[in-house]
Amino acid sequence: MIGIWSSYSQDFLLWLVIATTLVFALPIFLVPLLWARLMGWKIPEETHLAIYFGRCLGAFILIIEALMLRAALTGEALVVAFEALGAVALLMVLVHVYGAIRRIQPLSETLEILMYSGMFALVVLFWPA
Repeated sequence: MIGIWSSYSQDFLLWLVIATTLVFALPIFLVPLLWARLMGWKIPEETHLAIYFGRCLGAFILIIEALMLRAALTGEALVVAFEALGAVALLMVLVHVYGAIRRIQPLSETLEILMYSGMFALVVLFWPA
């Protein structure tokens, strides 16, 4: 069951890196508060810390994106990229479940539980052989 689509693992990574870079990594890195407003977050009056944390998160997403892009284009460190992506997906499910249980996040963030769960399932299905 694991890796039943492994022959397409590089293609999967390439399409995923394009989508997540455009929708998450670059907006969070470049305009974190605009991205947050679009996602439904209420922005406090003092924003310097939120901008700092948003840009830090965006930077780490861009690192994961670079690992994925290299693996997608060259096949180099393909398993490492999938391990990182699987860990990100699993931990992001936990982060968003916590926020949903505490009711401290907008609906868009709670819906991301489904997105990250789906991403984890796809990672398993495309796992390189």
